[in-house]
Amino acid sequence: MIQKTIEALNEQFNRLSLPQSIAKLEHVFNNQRVVFSSSLGLEDQVITDVIFKNHLPIEVFTLDTQRLFKETTNLITDTEEKYQKTIVRYTPNENAVQEYIETVGLNGFYESVDNRKQCCYIRKVEPLNRALKGADLWITGIRREQSEFRHAMQLFEYDQERELIKFNPLLNWTTEELWEYIDTHQVPFNPLHLKGYPSIGCEPCTRAIKPEEDQRAGRWWWENLSNTKQECGLHILRTEQ
Repeated sequence: MIQKTIEALNEQFNRLSLPQSIAKLEHVFNNQRVVFSSSLGLEDQVITDVIFKNHLPIEVFTLDTQRLFKETTNLITDTEEKYQKTIVRYTPNENAVQEYIETVGLNGFYESVDNRKQCCYIRKVEPLNRALKGADLWITGIRREQSEFRHAMQLFEYDQERELIKFNPLLNWTTEELWEYIDTHQVPFNPLHLKGYPSIGCEPCTRAIKPEEDQRAGRWWWENLSNTKQECGLHILRTEQ
């Protein structure tokens, strides 16, 4: 049943523009809880612009891991001031953070992949699960161009673990298209993007990339993993719906 629903949604939304697709959600998911998770990247700022300018009934939230770049936290404030809207912040459980620090150290994630994934779970995955609780549709800024792992993703998918539908409206957008939209609509963006940071996460886990590198190569760069495995657990690829 859910597979047919996903196929139908992909067919309905396949040829719609971004504003059209976001607006159509209000009719397709009428009286259902629709949320958008923003990491404040270019993709997310574009989607936020559409939601906020059109006063759509979609909750925009972000995960404040408490280890973000200053530029990222400043962007949250700048965005709220521009649109006079609120971006809901979800923070990690204080007890879980303290236990992690006491067990492996504040920066223990550098020591092993397991430590890093545990940190990601505490600071990102668990808060995300709280944010998505009770939601019917989860909007993301995922794009195929970002990494090999994301090439197989679809416009609409079903997140079995969280039991909700996920919508990736910018899936086929290029970086050039994002910048064109940002410039045309004067959308606030993170200045780190101009310094070689196409993908920006927590400050200790993000570096600038080289021109020939994958867009997400700057994330957890010290790990000897292929780009197909450089994920934190927020987005899980499902081969079956």
